[in-house]
Order: sequence, then structure tokens, then C-alpha cells
Amino acid sequence: MIPAQLLRFSAVGVVGFAVDTATLYAVLGLGAGLYTGRLVSYLAAATVTWALNRRFTFYEKRTDRVATEWARFLAANSIGGVVNYTTYAALVATLPFVALHPWLGVAAGSLAGLAVNFTLSRRLVFTGSR
Repeated sequence: MIPAQLLRFSAVGVVGFAVDTATLYAVLGLGAGLYTGRLVSYLAAATVTWALNRRFTFYEKRTDRVATEWARFLAANSIGGVVNYTTYAALVATLPFVALHPWLGVAAGSLAGLAVNFTLSRRLVFTGSR
């Protein structure tokens, strides 16, 4: 069961990566900096991945308390988010190539936070039964 869930969680993560990157470039185009822009893009991606994981990855464990579940997802995944953001920030701060192509930092951060986010989502967020 866990390998299938992890595969679905990872596939949702690819969609989250696309949302994260597209949002980042959109807010950079509006004048945001690399760090503020990433906070905005992370929140957008986290919301999309919560909704998709709720529907596809943890369907049988989602709850009827949607707002509470979303808040728990953001709280639990903030730990993985710190790993994700720290990886991104370290790379854009130290590697000029990544600063010029921030999607590389987004990708590295996403991979760094994957295991943490999956584990916490499974154990703390999606705990109901259908």
C-alpha cells in the first residue's frame, strides 16, 4: 500500500512542482524577489498538492473537515517546507547558475522535502476513514 501511495504522492508532487515554478516566475515577473516569490509559490503549490493528495493519494483517509485538514496539511508540511525552502535558498544564494535559473532550486527543494512531507501527510493529516 505504501509504495502505491508514495508513487501517487510523487506524481502529485510533479504537479506541485509545475505550480510552484509557474507561480514563482509569475510573481518574479510582477516584481517580487527570489525569496518572497518563493514563499508565495510554495503556498500555491501546497494548496494544490493538498487538494490532489486528498483526491488521489489519500482518498480513503480524507476527512469531512476540509478547512481543518487543509490547515493540518500546511502545518505538517511546513516541516518539509522548511527543508524545501532552505535547500532552495542555499542554492540560489551560493550558486549563480541556480539564481539565474531558480527552477533548479525549486526542484532540489521539492526532492529534499518529499520524504518528510509524505510521512507527515500520511501520519498526521489524512487520518480519517471513508
